[in-house]
Amino acid sequence: MNIILGEEAAHPLRDRYTVLSLDIFQITGRDQPIRSYCVIETVPLAEIKQTEQWRDLHENLMINYGRQNWNFCEQAIEHLQGKWNRELDSFYQDLLSRVQARKDHGVDPAWSPVIQR
Repeated sequence: MNIILGEEAAHPLRDRYTVLSLDIFQITGRDQPIRSYCVIETVPLAEIKQTEQWRDLHENLMINYGRQNWNFCEQAIEHLQGKWNRELDSFYQDLLSRVQARKDHGVDPAWSPVIQR
């Protein structure tokens, strides 16, 4: 898996690879937040039929994370673990930890899915 920043870099790759959105970052010195993406270069032949379904579930996971729909996130992560040649498993585990922390300790009213860097 390769990580890239910004839609400008991700968009041209969509014709050849599976490109999935990840976190949004507010980088010091930049006016606007920037979304990170991962590029999945290889999908096993046996999994090609499920690729679109997994991509849709992943994108809905990221949308629901921003909406604080923690139950959806937990269920989606459970289904997505092990997919994509396990390339995103560490990301899913980190996201699950963040979701569980917010479920356990509540969410600050000013919370945003944008990560400050």
